[in-house]
Order: sequence, then C-alpha cells, then structure tokens
Amino acid sequence: MRLHVVNPNTTVTMTAKIAAAARSVALPDTVIDARQPAMGPVSIEGFYDEAFAVPGMLGCIREADRDGADAHIIACFDDTGLDAARAIAKAPVVGIGEAGFHMATLIAARFAVVTTLGVSIVPIEHNLRKYGLAERCARVRAAEVPVLALEERNADALAKISAEITAAIRDDRAEAIVLGCAGMADLAAELAATHGLPVVDGVAAAVTLAESLVRLGLTTSRLGPYAAPRSKPYNGLLSGFRP
Repeated sequence: MRLHVVNPNTTVTMTAKIAAAARSVALPDTVIDARQPAMGPVSIEGFYDEAFAVPGMLGCIREADRDGADAHIIACFDDTGLDAARAIAKAPVVGIGEAGFHMATLIAARFAVVTTLGVSIVPIEHNLRKYGLAERCARVRAAEVPVLALEERNADALAKISAEITAAIRDDRAEAIVLGCAGMADLAAELAATHGLPVVDGVAAAVTLAESLVRLGLTTSRLGPYAAPRSKPYNGLLSGFRP
C-alpha cells in the first residue's frame, strides 16, 4: 500500500525525520511518500501558524490523491486541517494527534501529553474535547522547546521534555505519555526506557492506524460534514485548492 505522509510546515529536514519514523514502523509492503508544501510557515506553533499551513497542506493531499495514495497522514500534532482534508481526500486521512490519543487510551487509563511550547496547549486541549478524550488526559504540558530546536539532537531540549515527563508521572499520575510534536518522533523509545512507562509517538501510531484502515477497506464517510464540497470558484490564494 502507499501512505502519503504530509508535513504541513515547509521544513524539509523535518519531513525527512518524519518519513524515517514512519518507515521504521510501516509494514514491509508499505511505501511511505513524504511531502511538505512549498508555501507556509517553517514550523507550526499555535493557531496563527496553523491557519497559514492549511492551504499548502491541502494542495499536497490533492496531489497525493491523484498519485494513488491509499491513505494520508497529517504529521502535525495539532491535526492541522484534518477536517478539511477528510472532506476533499479520496483516501482516508489520519492525524497524528488523534492517532496518538487513541493509541494511549488502549494502554493506559490516564495519559499526559508533552508538547513543545505553551501556545500549543489550548489547541491540543480543544482537540481532546472534540475527540471525546479529554477525561482520559491528565494534563497537556509544554516543555517550552521551539519546534525547530528538535531538528538536531539537542541535549537541553531533551532534558526539558524529560523533566515534563517526570512531572507528569509525579504530579498528574500519568500512566503513559503522548509526545505532542512530530519533531519528537525519534525520542519515544529513549524516553520510554528512561522513565519506565509507554511513550507514544503520533507518527508511528498514525502509520499503523492508517495501514489498518486500508487493510479493512474503510474510507471516510460522505454522510455528513465530510461530504465532498460543492464545486465553486475560490479566488486568490485558494484558487489552486478548489474542489
């Protein structure tokens, strides 16, 4: 099968890291097609960046659909543009945030999220409520590490993330941790070994769930908000992304 993994920001090196994480857990016959848009923010940190990332990301979704993708994965923990992508994509779409949350609920009664910056806490909390999983999440914590600081192995960034995991176990009674950024994908195994509890990487979770959808032949329902949008003119910036 062919999985399209889209990094909604424009940083090529982050796309490469995400692709490596996806390939490390994919089935042997799964092809990972990783892309990022040509326009948009270099990182997504909060609502403002998310708004500017969506048009380019949707363009990648449409291109990958035409190229025969069996499923799409949005590799931003805020699940940037997930609903819009489900409305326009022929193949099913999985967000790494939603995937990580659901995976955590299968292995723990209470989990905590450790994300990058404080500005991302509220968007993640909004999504937890939207998905009906807020009661299972003990707390969303921020390590105050900029997304791009995760591009190279950074001892200070790793220490801050690790400290938040320690606090989540001690103060929030978390039984599992969900890493709240695609840029943390390569840290999950190390952090799990250090802290002695499951640490969920959303990229890996999304790949396995997307593969399951394809194998089961399940596609996005068109009876409701994910019905294909009506064809109509889109002016200016969005003209290339009209239905």
